[in-house]
Amino acid sequence: MGQFWEFLLGNERFRRNLTAYRTIPPQTPHWADFPADLDPRLPRALAELGIRRLYSHQAEACREAMRGRDVVVVTPTASGKTLCYNLPVLDAVLKNPQTRSLYLFPTKALSQDQLDELHGLIDRLREPIRTFTYDGDTPASARPTIRKAAQIVVTNPDMLHVAILPHHTKWLRLFQNLRYVVIDELHQYRGVFGSHVACVIRRLNRLCEFYGSRPTYICCSATIANPEEMAQLLLGRPVHLVDRSGAPRGEKHFFFYNPPVVNRELGIRRSALLESKEIAARLVEAGAQTIVFSRSRLNVEVLSTYLKHRFPPGPGQREVVRGYRGGYLPRERREIERDLREGRIKAVVSTNALELGIDIGTLNAAVLCGYPGTIASTWQQAGRAGRGQGASVAVLVASSSPLDQFIITHPDYFFARSPEHALLNPDNPYILASHLKCAAFELPFRVGESFGGRDPSEYLEELAKHQVLHRSGDRYYWATEGFPAEEVSLRSATWENFVVVDISDQPRVIGEVDRFSAPLLLHEEAIYLHEGQQYQVEKLDYPEKKAYVRRVRVNYYTDAQLAVDVQVLDVLGDRASQSYRSHWGEVLVRARPTMFKKIKFYTHENLGTGPINLPEEQMHTTAYWLCLTAAPARVSREALQGGLAGVAQLLANVAPLYLMCDPGDLRVFPQVRSPFTELPTIYLYDRYPGGTGLAERAFELEQQLLEAAAELLEGCSCASGCPSCVGAPQEVGVEAKEAARAILSMLVGEPR
Repeated sequence: MGQFWEFLLGNERFRRNLTAYRTIPPQTPHWADFPADLDPRLPRALAELGIRRLYSHQAEACREAMRGRDVVVVTPTASGKTLCYNLPVLDAVLKNPQTRSLYLFPTKALSQDQLDELHGLIDRLREPIRTFTYDGDTPASARPTIRKAAQIVVTNPDMLHVAILPHHTKWLRLFQNLRYVVIDELHQYRGVFGSHVACVIRRLNRLCEFYGSRPTYICCSATIANPEEMAQLLLGRPVHLVDRSGAPRGEKHFFFYNPPVVNRELGIRRSALLESKEIAARLVEAGAQTIVFSRSRLNVEVLSTYLKHRFPPGPGQREVVRGYRGGYLPRERREIERDLREGRIKAVVSTNALELGIDIGTLNAAVLCGYPGTIASTWQQAGRAGRGQGASVAVLVASSSPLDQFIITHPDYFFARSPEHALLNPDNPYILASHLKCAAFELPFRVGESFGGRDPSEYLEELAKHQVLHRSGDRYYWATEGFPAEEVSLRSATWENFVVVDISDQPRVIGEVDRFSAPLLLHEEAIYLHEGQQYQVEKLDYPEKKAYVRRVRVNYYTDAQLAVDVQVLDVLGDRASQSYRSHWGEVLVRARPTMFKKIKFYTHENLGTGPINLPEEQMHTTAYWLCLTAAPARVSREALQGGLAGVAQLLANVAPLYLMCDPGDLRVFPQVRSPFTELPTIYLYDRYPGGTGLAERAFELEQQLLEAAAELLEGCSCASGCPSCVGAPQEVGVEAKEAARAILSMLVGEPR
């Protein structure tokens, strides 16, 4: 135990492909006494669990929360943040049984995990503290009892939004006596999800004010650059920051690994998927319990399939390799989490679903298949190994994407830079209007009433004009028969998910897929992978949101492609230079899946293609776009298309570093002749309806983005383009790299 890094370094091929190796030293604990006014039953109960003192950050957070100050705690993974909120909450209940508290977790899995830990502490108190989970799995028969009697309600933002706030009259005791609101995994509330949740918190505060309570908020987060700013945006009020961790930390060995080049002329490297499989397999063979993170559901299933073949279970034994991702049923996820804690699983392959603080025991190694997209997420995933005080290993395996290659070849950018800022925009007009409708349903709006410090009168008047609200005197009342919260999804552009039904034997539901992923994953003839088992989609019932699949055994998986078109609706900002113009504004994006490829396992050869016949999806969002008003030197019209595509790919892959967002939050679309501008144009658009502020930020940082794209291009050693810069020559053309270089040299450094 603890020598896994030496096992890796003993492999010459592994050493040869390292671009960085850092040893993060261990940290000794910093202790503090329990707050003097903490109920004495709590220290006694903790002593039974082996806890006789608090870490310094736990004591500070507990002390400030008990004084009524809103707190945000930002310390590393496995630093004991749970006690930062459990202690003040339980102290309040012990001193006054009428006190109520609300716990919000971003996922049901994390809610269940934290509830188990809370129950363990309550059992040691031997006091009847009534704690219940209230989510979509809660039986209808139990809900009235929870509403009346629960002193601690554990839920998620979705349930608060759709099942608690709209029915606040049934939760009278909760709202009248609400003392604490706990928001765990604060860093997850960024982008469109965080913008929605900020509006949900505004609605919660509005109802609390109506019932005469003012809860104290306790927020916990992994490391981000702007925790105080983000918490204040989310809550709409000042917070006290606790960011000096007193928890001990084991030694961590962090490797940056760049797969070997297999085609130097094209700059093509060996698959990150296959390299991650080999590294994970070597760690498992050395006795390390290992977690492998991958960025997509598809890659999770492919990787877990490979590792299951490598480590098959013995006769009558359970699987020692498991996959874990969204879409698995709750029972499957609980079983995997339990088997990880108890050591029955040697390796788990996961999306970022296990990036959160779910208790999965003390793992020895983490393999990251591809850069997770942000520095914060990378540290969070790496921190899932070494959750005790023992040494651990983390390996980041780069893909051929430009962003991955930038990070893997500039390790100091990663290790010397603080994690990113988390962005959210609760005043996004679509999001704000949706939650104003929900808030009006819950309580009539008074004329002049603010909503999270914002004057909503313009929106209220517009809703009244469309007869959604009715103004009578100095009040705006809900005026329709609809239930607005059901129509607002906090996590995506639509509320609807597609259900996956296995019809191999007796029909049974095996998973679900969100609406915008369904055309790519569940089109007819698609190979749907679930827990390593292959299913072929026989029928996609689009109106009913159901996909019918049957078990098959084939040697390939499928990968679908989208056709995109962008239409400009409104220009909100523009500037002109000598050879280009740039803008940001509102756009309509149309997307339709066109074809799918059959990719052979292991070799990743293309075995053939097929058409996809599904309806077009439309999205109203915001975009930044750049139009060339002068022709780049020595670039033919034929090469211009590839050059634009190359510059678009470079921008898409450097933009997340500067906009501090996930790569999946943005999309690019190049056009040789845009119908709107009639010029060669590159669009960079926000992939969420209404936008989350990224397009405007890209417009502001234009020169930095262009300079970073040029630096990435010049730093790539390929001859005529590759996946690490402008794209593969067979996709963008052999002249694309030179054309992209000419375009960027024309744009960079030009007077604004």
